[in-house]
Amino acid sequence: MKALRLAAPGGLDQLQLVDLPAAPTPGPGEIQVRVHASSLNYHDLLVVTLPNAAADGRIPMADGAGVVTAVGAGVQEFAVGDHVVSTFFPQWLAGRHMPTDFQQVPGDGVDGFARESVNLPATAFTHAPKGWTHAEAATLTTAGLTAWRALVVDGRIQAGDTVLVLGTGGVSIFALQLAKHMGARVIATTSSAAKAERLRALGADVVINYREQPDWGDAVLAASGGRGADIVVEVGGPGTLPQSIRACAAGGHIALIGVLTGFAGDVPTTEMMRKQVTLQGLIVGSREMQQDMVRALECFDWRPVIDRSYPLEQTAQAFAHQQSGQHFGKICLTL
Repeated sequence: MKALRLAAPGGLDQLQLVDLPAAPTPGPGEIQVRVHASSLNYHDLLVVTLPNAAADGRIPMADGAGVVTAVGAGVQEFAVGDHVVSTFFPQWLAGRHMPTDFQQVPGDGVDGFARESVNLPATAFTHAPKGWTHAEAATLTTAGLTAWRALVVDGRIQAGDTVLVLGTGGVSIFALQLAKHMGARVIATTSSAAKAERLRALGADVVINYREQPDWGDAVLAASGGRGADIVVEVGGPGTLPQSIRACAAGGHIALIGVLTGFAGDVPTTEMMRKQVTLQGLIVGSREMQQDMVRALECFDWRPVIDRSYPLEQTAQAFAHQQSGQHFGKICLTL
């Protein structure tokens, strides 16, 4: 079977297409999945490009969607032919005892889904939403579940809330779509006039150009009649967090997700305290959360926005496209 390996010390030029032996018969409690799609996340980009971020020979990609081709003894949840999608934390099935590292995350601490076939415990997957393509399902493992947890599990979104999303990456676009279909008003930021039109077409009620309005937190307050955003999907990190706090409503919730602008920075603690804002970090979610999300998505008539798909052989080009920042929504791989 075809697979992609990352040679040390990493870098896009160290992604190597290889031919591996076919997956063996799955063992007890395992299922075998023919992987048909994956999707790119910022986490995957860091694993691939940061020096020695992964073990030599690691198979990258945290997201995987495909079809069950065999089941091991004792497996009752899945049958041959089922469409499935992987989970980000295979060992976090439910509850509050969540992982705090990436040692078991596919494509990081263990081999991921840049391969045609894989045997894993059945609990490392959930069913995919009925009627979704493999590429659409592959967007759920990381970006989709992150947006779901930010809005629904932690943010406790209600119809009539105002939600602020930053930029046009996979998490932000998924959060926009989800929030609109749950009755929220959405404010979005971008630096591109063309992307602003696409955001409006997806339902964004207000779009703010953060280059033209560097104090965009004040612009959010103005656009919401001084109230601010009830939920902020904060994907930027230290470079955007002060403005997100400014934009947040009193008693609002900020879901701290991304590190696009760095890994540390100053926090305006006085304003946070004055507004009594909840700032909660999160890394994706549990299998139970994913199962809840899939059930909900089957009630909606929209699909994730896929910017472009690349074959496995062009994974380096796919990451280069991601690095360019020109994408709108998700970038996928097809296998």
